Amino acid sequence: MSRRDCWRTTTPGGCLIHTARLDLVPATTELTQAALDGPDALGAALGAAVPDTWPPDLLDEPALQFTRARLAASLSEASWWMYFIILPDAEGGRTLIGTAGYKGPPSADGTVEVGYGIVRDRQRRGYASEATHGLVARAFAHPGVHRVIAETYPELTPSIGVLHKCGFHLIGEGSEPGVIRFELTRADYTTATGGPP
Repeated sequence: MSRRDCWRTTTPGGCLIHTARLDLVPATTELTQAALDGPDALGAALGAAVPDTWPPDLLDEPALQFTRARLAASLSEASWWMYFIILPDAEGGRTLIGTAGYKGPPSADGTVEVGYGIVRDRQRRGYASEATHGLVARAFAHPGVHRVIAETYPELTPSIGVLHKCGFHLIGEGSEPGVIRFELTRADYTTATGGPP
């Protein structure tokens, strides 16, 4: 199985997503609790080195507690929440470099929202774009998903760049004041890629 196709791999916690350079490991209640317990506990649970720059921006204790509660409420939805982004190396080592994921399962109209965050010392190397591509591919492989959205702030130029690289288009204001929303429809994704893998 090639790395490109390995995103189909499933684990007890959900769907493990592989990209060219990254492994996206689905959060479980245990992994999320380890993240709350601190870098040493999280590194041991993931079998990965945790850098001093952990966590990425916006991944705070309330966000982790929310994720843990959602995972505890429905194990069947585990693949629609947070993923830990792992960077393997040629020597067999693994380093945690960020998180990415969905903000819940598809809505009634077939919409899912994605988000991402990379630790400071690993930014501007294409990892956020690569992880987002993996999330989008997995989302559109689900027949009930018709569009993927993402929100960011207009001053976050690197974040906007990630979305543009992944084929998203600005559609207007987001869910909170000062936030803007981007969209990638199934039709646009199919045109750009020839369809889900």
